Amino acid sequence: MNKEIMLNKENLATINKQIPIPTFDRASLKSGIVHVGVGGFHRAHQAFYTHLLQEKGDAAAWGICGIGLRKGDQKIHDVLQKQDGLYTLIVKHPDGKIDSQVIGSIIDFKLGHDTPDVVIDQMAHPDTKIVSLTITEGGYNFNSSTGEFDFENADVQHELQHPKDPKTIYGFLTAAIKKRKEEGLPAFTVMSCDNIQHNGDVTREMLLAFANRQDKELAEYIDKEVSFPNSMVDRITPVTTQADIEYLESTYDLKDEWPVTCEPFIQWVIEDNFSNGRPEFEKVGVQFVPDVKPYEKMKLRLLNAGHSVLGILGAIHGHPTINACMEDDLFVTYLRAFMDEEATPVLDKLEGIDLTAYKDSLQERFANPNIKDSVSRICSESSAKLPKFLIATIQDNLANGGSIKFATLVIAAWCYYSDKGIDKNGNPIEIIDAMQDQLHAAASKTNTDPLAFIRQESLFGNLINEDKFTSLYSKMVQKIYKDADIKKLMKQA
Repeated sequence: MNKEIMLNKENLATINKQIPIPTFDRASLKSGIVHVGVGGFHRAHQAFYTHLLQEKGDAAAWGICGIGLRKGDQKIHDVLQKQDGLYTLIVKHPDGKIDSQVIGSIIDFKLGHDTPDVVIDQMAHPDTKIVSLTITEGGYNFNSSTGEFDFENADVQHELQHPKDPKTIYGFLTAAIKKRKEEGLPAFTVMSCDNIQHNGDVTREMLLAFANRQDKELAEYIDKEVSFPNSMVDRITPVTTQADIEYLESTYDLKDEWPVTCEPFIQWVIEDNFSNGRPEFEKVGVQFVPDVKPYEKMKLRLLNAGHSVLGILGAIHGHPTINACMEDDLFVTYLRAFMDEEATPVLDKLEGIDLTAYKDSLQERFANPNIKDSVSRICSESSAKLPKFLIATIQDNLANGGSIKFATLVIAAWCYYSDKGIDKNGNPIEIIDAMQDQLHAAASKTNTDPLAFIRQESLFGNLINEDKFTSLYSKMVQKIYKDADIKKLMKQA
């Protein structure tokens, strides 16, 4: 093996002998986009689209400055600083083909947890035209049942009292918008790219709720001047593994400390509603529409909910990955029945979408043997995901007289998963959830109160009052606790 080549700008010419590198002049880029939450998905999706546009030329105003607001962002900051913002995108096809290339759209990275002024100044810089977000569902700080902003959050309480020392995204946004306003700069667009239905509307509502409490005059300005386009984003992006890092080393002698892997499929549908200009993303396949809501609902209720169906049930059975679930015929049949009988009937009218073909494509994507998306990643933060992805479908079907049996079994399985934390063979399940303790406390009462888990109003709303649901759920959860053979229950459903 040759000597390892460190991924950085000095070594790009050498790396280019092995895999494609950026062909545009990165030194000429300005940070027109400030992106909060530089995880794998952002780097496989928005940063990739931006890279593609820069490859076409005439997009020098749209470099990306990454932002980390939490101490946990220190590692990705350090890696990208060492690598001059460069990283390798590894695209894994179902047939085993692997495409790798170096992405160059991220040109800077700043941390805000200890030095908030640095981030506020970057957001308030005249070059900044868009502040985009991938902060996960939990980062939006709303009650999933009521949709109301959570003012009890200790960080929110702190920044309301100390506006110059923000902690949450809302404190940073208001501080930056206020500074821009005072300096006579136009407002930036706030562009959510998270898997939340009506993500732009939610971001707007939460920011206005916070700003109204902090500074009513500023809230009026935000209401009038700041745009919050809704968007639907899609690309399966598993957590990077050591094997991915070693693949680059063994195949290309390339040392990348944090590459990103993803599937070949990619989609971005977004409303054309921007405060201060936007990149011409339509040149690289992004679809701009007047109303994104039907498309995002389709994706949330089919792809995201479908992932959770496989993930929760698969975790209890002992399947380690989503593609392992899809190698099990019963899981495939169950998933398709859920999509056809429960999710599809409650979707809105969709122009230009063949739903049968879309569901077929989801099954093919989930089954990609080279992605190996872990069920633990798919199940992570289920308390933030399931109310929007799955519980909403149950509520819609109860209102319409539709089927709820497939989704209800998943909720019953989630209770067992949260309580026992083991699969049917007694092996521990990795649970990653901000509400883990609360979920466990509620689920642990199931033996004495079969409905204890669904009494959590913040997650389940008024489902506890729906007799059709509670009757079915009670039977299913008691069967799981008696015998954790989830496949037996899937067959019965």
